[in-house]
Amino acid sequence: KKWFQGTADAVRKFLWVFEDAKNRNIENIIILSGDHLYRMNYMDFVQYHVDTNADITLSCAPVGESRASDYGLVNIDRSGRVVHFSEKPTGIDLKSMQSDTTMLGLSQQEAEESPYIASMGVYCFKTEALLKLLTWRYPTSNDFGSEIIPAAIRDHNVQGYMYRDYWEDIGTIKSFYEANLALVEEHPKFEFYDQNTPFYTSPRFLPPTKTEKCRIVDSIISHGCFLGECSVQRSIIGERSRLDYGVELQDTLMMGADSYQTESEIASLLAEGNVPIGIGRDTKIRKCIIDKNAKIGKNVVILNKDDVQEADRPEEGFYIRSGITVVVEKATIKEGTVI
Repeated sequence: KKWFQGTADAVRKFLWVFEDAKNRNIENIIILSGDHLYRMNYMDFVQYHVDTNADITLSCAPVGESRASDYGLVNIDRSGRVVHFSEKPTGIDLKSMQSDTTMLGLSQQEAEESPYIASMGVYCFKTEALLKLLTWRYPTSNDFGSEIIPAAIRDHNVQGYMYRDYWEDIGTIKSFYEANLALVEEHPKFEFYDQNTPFYTSPRFLPPTKTEKCRIVDSIISHGCFLGECSVQRSIIGERSRLDYGVELQDTLMMGADSYQTESEIASLLAEGNVPIGIGRDTKIRKCIIDKNAKIGKNVVILNKDDVQEADRPEEGFYIRSGITVVVEKATIKEGTVI
């Protein structure tokens, strides 16, 4: 079996869900991306789709020049109908996608800063239209953004739903890293602490985090961690993380661990010259993503002092992307390593 070849191919492989008798009366289907960070009331989105009698509705957001080429861009007429779609255009093609975004309710200054309209990769389809597009009209097309939607604009009512709140595509290492660390700011653009719109996740029934003589500045610490006498600045520490004495962590996203190692297990591993899960004594790390269950030994230095932008060292347990060091899942970084 082949892995999904694109967004449309992924949905096509699950069309059997809609053939189930209990789902045959569903009139509209929302298709969402899993690598975005935002907070949306989908009922408003679907209501707009119904009110405009759209075959397809795209959730859209205004974006600036610097990031416009990262997205599928649309031109929308004053009725809200999408009249042109271009997937990640550059150069002259990019310039042709500029829009007067004041018609979206932006001020003149905001419109000058964000003269493009990006598709968020959040779609609402009439079920009938979706099935026909995937199985009859474009049975070999793999992607909604680059193939199906640009073609569907010609003979379908494709509407643009304007979304003005925080939205971030976190599908790259750089955007994922920056969006996470932005959460530690005093007044972040995206705020988790809103009792009216809670976030739900799997309960893990972990104990509170324990700290010993730590210095923690502008950071988020998850449940079940043990932090020795260490320093943590502008960082996020995932669940069950262990930071030993003398560790210095700055501008780092640490994903945590799936299980604990007991003190006796840690002592036994160290005695045998092995590295336990977590970060060992006197290690210094800056501008890094540490994936789950990574083992980083003592006296390790991960600072990327030469500001290397791209590097592949899978045999050593890390990559560098956009100047960000990424320690891979279950990697072992041996004692005294310098990156």
